Amino acid sequence: MGEHSWRAGLLVGGLLICGLTRDTSFFGIIPLMMWCALGRTWWTGAGVGLVLLGLLAWFAVPRNLQWSGPWVPTRVESFWLYAVLSVVVCLIGVLVQRGEGVTWTPWLLAVLVMGFAGAGVLKLGDYEGNAPHDESVLPGPSALQLNEGDVQCGSGHGAKCAREAEATGERAGEVMRAHLTSYGYTSASTTWTGNERLCRTSGLVSVREVCAELKDLSATSLRVRWYVNRA
Repeated sequence: MGEHSWRAGLLVGGLLICGLTRDTSFFGIIPLMMWCALGRTWWTGAGVGLVLLGLLAWFAVPRNLQWSGPWVPTRVESFWLYAVLSVVVCLIGVLVQRGEGVTWTPWLLAVLVMGFAGAGVLKLGDYEGNAPHDESVLPGPSALQLNEGDVQCGSGHGAKCAREAEATGERAGEVMRAHLTSYGYTSASTTWTGNERLCRTSGLVSVREVCAELKDLSATSLRVRWYVNRA
């Protein structure tokens, strides 16, 4: 039982990470399952397994905590880049314990194919103009009441979609700007209509930028419109 305990611990840890983090695909568990089949010794199995578990946590947790920055992977990267790094880690483990990895090449390639396929589906959705996620704009600060309007989309393939909400409450503009700033939004160039714009970026390799346009309607109300500017 002790010889195989690292496999159980690895799978339980992976399921917990995938299950407890919002918007995380269970694709993340596949490299862990593959390594459970590839691992032969306790030390190599547990060592490589911990690296894979840490890798999964890196690609899942920061994004679900709504952090941003150049070290926070995007959702697209959680497929293709996570697959590439996982395969590299597994291949190193196979070479360490067996001296060759040819036998398991089809399995490693399968993970790569699934990772790039998943990323492709997400990129296609961005191209087709899927509406942005909450992007830390919603649910918004507790001091304000936010009422979301209809999703706005341009016409034709590749047209971007935006979401819009009206925030009401005391010092609505000041409170909403502070809320967005706390989630990594920084001042960007104003729009052609003169509205203030705040943006934040994330991504290790490919940059994803989300922008929020702010328009004060009164001292107690503000309209915020957000969209994916680069993906």
